Amino acid sequence: MSQALDIQDSIAPVSFTLFATDFPAFTQQLGDSYARWGFAAISDHGMPQDRVDAALEQMVAFFALPEATKLKYKLPVQGQRGYTPFGVETAKGNTHYDLKEFWHVGRELPAGHRFRDHMPENVWPVAELPEFQGKVQWLYDALDAMGLKVLEAIACYLSLDRHFFDPTVNVGNSILRLLHYPPVSKDGPHIRAGAHEDINVITLLLGADEAGLQVKDHDGRWIDINPPAGSLVCNIGDMLQRLCNHRLPSTTHQVVNPAPERRGFPRYSTPFFLHFNSDYLIRTLPGAVDAAYPDRYPAPITADDYLQERLREIKLA
Repeated sequence: MSQALDIQDSIAPVSFTLFATDFPAFTQQLGDSYARWGFAAISDHGMPQDRVDAALEQMVAFFALPEATKLKYKLPVQGQRGYTPFGVETAKGNTHYDLKEFWHVGRELPAGHRFRDHMPENVWPVAELPEFQGKVQWLYDALDAMGLKVLEAIACYLSLDRHFFDPTVNVGNSILRLLHYPPVSKDGPHIRAGAHEDINVITLLLGADEAGLQVKDHDGRWIDINPPAGSLVCNIGDMLQRLCNHRLPSTTHQVVNPAPERRGFPRYSTPFFLHFNSDYLIRTLPGAVDAAYPDRYPAPITADDYLQERLREIKLA
């Protein structure tokens, strides 16, 4: 059973206007929300709504294409670019696949870059949707820039230099996922997204058009997250949780199936998974270790090794 709490009742939105006018207050409010919930809501994010809407329109148009057309953009290597069809991704430890299909946009790198062996070029449905690339790439860039600002506040909350994270994510393997959850026709063992934690550093999510996102509280209750219109939900991922020795938690969350009266409606969302640079060594921050917080991760691991290990677990590698 979930407890029907709106995000306004459980996670107080933090206005992004404070970033420029009162950065210490922005840092404290955001950090306190992460320390308690692993999630935060950011209002007044400043991304032009018309450009956001234009990108979302392209997403809806792509998923409306015939299945055979969409499958043209499924790459031989699963998961990190282009189209991933319905019924593939399966949450770690689950036997039932998620009820979703999605499109991935990754970081564009120059020819010859040292990460090109595992960060390939993006594919784009140019023939079917000539405006898709420009409008969706804008959304990737906007969320990438916003993620850097959020990390500035997180760095200060963790008593690090404000720009500690800048060189750790500047060519990170960050992914914009355009997600389509089709209508759900009946009850069954599958849900839209099984209970999981995000792999990456932080995730930024523009509010979805349909309900369903839930987070698991400390006492095991599932709490509904219904962000205010025009806000950005941002949560801690496993990589950051590992780096800071669980001072900020990566919280289990899921997307449940709709109520019977909403089963005929699809759900769309656009999570941006911000990642460390592939060769960044995730080593527990010295300041995050003390008698109350012994080091949980004495053996460091590179970001790409960690990512590949986790992708295999969810059938995307």
